[in-house]
Amino acid sequence: MTWIDQFSELASLTSDDRSLLLSSSHILAVPENTVVFGPGKTPDHLLLLIDGTVRVQQLSESGREIVLYRVRAGESCVLTSACMLAFEDYSAQGVTETDSKAVTIPLDVFDRLVAESIVFRRFVFTAFSKRIVELFQVVEDVAFQRIDVRLAERLIELAHGNKSVKLTHQQFAAELGTAREVISRQLAEFQRRNWIKQSRGLIELLDIRALERLSHV
Repeated sequence: MTWIDQFSELASLTSDDRSLLLSSSHILAVPENTVVFGPGKTPDHLLLLIDGTVRVQQLSESGREIVLYRVRAGESCVLTSACMLAFEDYSAQGVTETDSKAVTIPLDVFDRLVAESIVFRRFVFTAFSKRIVELFQVVEDVAFQRIDVRLAERLIELAHGNKSVKLTHQQFAAELGTAREVISRQLAEFQRRNWIKQSRGLIELLDIRALERLSHV
């Protein structure tokens, strides 16, 4: 078993391409809360995550943030691949949310495999296409969906089946692309309805069914 086996789309690589990837790639251990890339930096390696989670977020000049997507184990960072294909610098920031491990594939190997390997090229562009669809959904949600509905959805999602979420109001604002004050008002309303209970950096979900009903409005 090698790291390639964590990426099912690469299973049908030729033996030569597989050997090239294994011999040229490196595995990095990255601690939680590490900035792995940021605006203005030029990517020289493709990142494939084999353990952990990386949050990719856009930062505005005024300091506002919005979470674009998360890279999880078994996924590639499509922003990195897009920048490498377009010879562009990063326009967003990637931060590890957990202790993580990633495979790095050098730019010259990436270019060679994209040009010569149908399997690798399909892997890159399939991941890219899926993420573009997700990003369109983010834009649609920010532009058109009510903030209370989006907040209820995100509370349930981030709880991962548990009954609490460890996140500050500012972090929730970044998740939903809005102002901290908007999040604070909406969480206060949820608490008034006895749907949640707030303490410093922690939100307990008291009435998950009510949040689910709202999230399906």
